[in-house]
Formats: sequence, C-alpha cells, structure tokens
Amino acid sequence: MNEQNNKPAETEAVTQPKEKSASTISRRDVLKMVGAGSIGLLFGMAGMGGVLVGGRSATAPAGVSPSPAQERIPFYGAHQAGILTPAQNFLCFASFDLTTRDVAEVVNLFRIWTDAAAKMTAGEPVGTESGNPILPPVDTGEAAGLHPSRTTITFGVGPSFFDQRFGLSAKRPAALVDLPKFAGENLRPEWCGGDIGVQVCSDDLQVAFHAVRNLTRLARGVAVLRWVQEGFQRTSAAGSPNETPRNLMGFKDGTGNPDTKDSKLMNELVWAQSSDGPAWMAGGSYLVARRIRMRIEVWDRSSLADQEATFGRYRSSGAPLGAKNEFDPLPLDAKGPDGQPVIPMNAHVRLAHSDGKEKILRRSYSYSSGIDPQTGQLDAGLFFICYQRDIRTQFIPIQQRLAREDKLNEYISHVGSAVFACFPGVREGGYLGQALFEG
Repeated sequence: MNEQNNKPAETEAVTQPKEKSASTISRRDVLKMVGAGSIGLLFGMAGMGGVLVGGRSATAPAGVSPSPAQERIPFYGAHQAGILTPAQNFLCFASFDLTTRDVAEVVNLFRIWTDAAAKMTAGEPVGTESGNPILPPVDTGEAAGLHPSRTTITFGVGPSFFDQRFGLSAKRPAALVDLPKFAGENLRPEWCGGDIGVQVCSDDLQVAFHAVRNLTRLARGVAVLRWVQEGFQRTSAAGSPNETPRNLMGFKDGTGNPDTKDSKLMNELVWAQSSDGPAWMAGGSYLVARRIRMRIEVWDRSSLADQEATFGRYRSSGAPLGAKNEFDPLPLDAKGPDGQPVIPMNAHVRLAHSDGKEKILRRSYSYSSGIDPQTGQLDAGLFFICYQRDIRTQFIPIQQRLAREDKLNEYISHVGSAVFACFPGVREGGYLGQALFEG
C-alpha cells in the first residue's frame, strides 16, 4: 500500500452521450417520467427548448452542461481511459483465464470486446436485439436506460499470456515481470494472476457490473473468469470530489500522487515509451493490483497517536506529522523535543517516499466482502492498483521497503496479487492489442 492519489486530470476528454431525437419520445416514456414524479422537470425542460428522453436532455440548451451521470468518457484515443481519468466512485475488476489455444480466437475476442467496450462506455447496449423471443437477449439488460456514468474499461494482459500457447513469448515486455515474494505476504491463489485483466470504473456500480457481465458472456468458449473484485470510495454526493478520499482506516489515501495533468511527467512515470521496447506497448502502461486485507478490529482498538505514527500523517487533516497542510513537503529530517524523528523511521509515508526517486500513479479502492467465515471478522481492506512505466524500477523497490519495515504491516496482509501490461489506446476501426498481434 503506497501513499499516492489520483488528482483530477483533463487529458481524457468528456463528451455528452448520443441522445434520441426529441421526435422519438413515446407515450410510454412520458408516462414513465410522470410516474417518477418528473412532471415539473418535464415541462421545465420543454419550456427551455428541451425534452427529457430516458432521463436525459435530448436538446440541452446552449451553455448548460450535462449532469455527471450523463458524461461519457471516449473509449478510443491515444491512451486507454481509466488510467489518468479522475477516479470514479466504483470499481469492478475482473481477471480472466483463456481456455483456447488458438491465437485467432484470442484476436477475435479482443475485436469483439473492443466493439462492446466502446458501446458500453457510451451508455449503449452491446448489440442490437434480434426481436426473436426464442433467442437469449444480446445484452443482459440491467443497464438499460442508465446513463454512461463516466464508465471506463481498461484492458491488459498478464505474464501468463506470453507462455507457449499463442507463439507470443518473444513479444513479452521485459517490464512485465512476475513479482518477487515480498516479506510477510499471505497470497491466496484464488486472488492472484490471470491471462487478461479488465478494470471497469464507473460512477454507478450496476453499470460497472453490467460491463464485466457482458464481457464475460461475450468471452464464452474462449475465456473464463478467474476472480472478480468490486471496490468503492466515497461518492461525490457524500463529499467534495476535490478532496483526497479516505481508506477504511480513516486516513486520506494517496496524497502524494504525481500530477496527471503534467504530460511530460506522465511520459516519464506512467506511459511506456517506444525506446523501452517492445514497440507494441508504446503508449501503454503496467498495472499492479494487490488485494490488501485490513485487520480492522485490531486497528479500531489502537490509539490515535499510534495510528498517526503508523502512517506518519495526522488523521484529521492528512498533513505530515510536524506540518500543517495535507500537501506540505514531508519534514523527514525534523526532530522532536526528545531528539527522535517527528515522522518515525518505520512510518508508512517515510518508507513509501524514501528519497523520492520511485513514483507510481495509484488508483486504489476500498473493498468489503462480508465476513471471513474462519475468523468471524470483517473481510475488508484496500484493492490497491497502481500504474507505472516499469514495474521493476517503480513498484518493486517501493514494496520491498514497505514489506521489510512498514509499521502498517501490523494491521494489514497482502492476500492477492496480479500484474498486467495495459495496451496503448485504440483508434476507431482498430482493436485492442492490434499492434501486438499484427506487429
């Protein structure tokens, strides 16, 4: 668990979703809106020159921005969305294993997934229904009528994707390494690995689940789910979206993230470059996912002083110990009246930062999976996600320090782990991983 957060980025444009024409509104649409208590809103919009269609404005007046739920993040672009995109409220992360040994079937799967992901991020179903009642519906339907909700779907492939099955071993990036064993981790096979990783983020959990469900359905006969993890953070309705979210330990989580609006910095830290090799990964990024179980019951019995010494920050403000504001520089050399460092030598923030040379872009979410039947305690914690240009020189040295010395290790346990090489962006008419398969 590293101490970095995602600050708002403007690098991935947000556009309005495609809307129905006002002429297509039906009597049923009107009755639905009236039944929902929307009469005032309906006539208010009509008076402004707009008509509500499926809960959206079909002809929004000039100068009026769509609601956040209506915002659509384009799927196509130079980079995949969901990496620099400001973090949405919910996560649904899925790891898949391929069941085929035919590379042509894998290519076809990514073609199908590309088309489906572009549609779902636009708030559209994955296909057109046949109208034949004896056939299963094309789309699972639970997101019908729902807004795009800033949904992003990000795809990557794991180290196992490059084994002998598909003849792609020579194209495995050197930076896509299997992680070494870290001190103190308790990895469980059911939460590790996967041939393909798919990160779905959305401001609506049902929309996110819908995406994973449909991708799974479309992969039938070619790939199967290995594991799925849902995650959450505080929603924009519950607090300011400009504030750093808090983890389940009550501390602000990710204050030290690099500035995602700095394109030069992102090229240095996040995006793989053509000079890094292989060429097909240029514009992509390397993802590390860690499922970190928190010993919440033990943490809740700890004193505030011990909690703050563990993180090296004040709980209320997020400021480093010995400083006033959340984003103040870390006073790593400051000493207290007793001559001891103000920020303890084993504090999480000190070890995560170290000399400041290793930086990652984190995109983590809290999770809660009910009760652990073996202990009767909450199975909850942090689903840690980070992106970087090279796992070997960024995540690994940071985690090695944390695993050896971090005081936070008294309260957490790493139980899941996976790494993926996330493709560069997709151009319209192309498909995910095209440079890998055709290069």
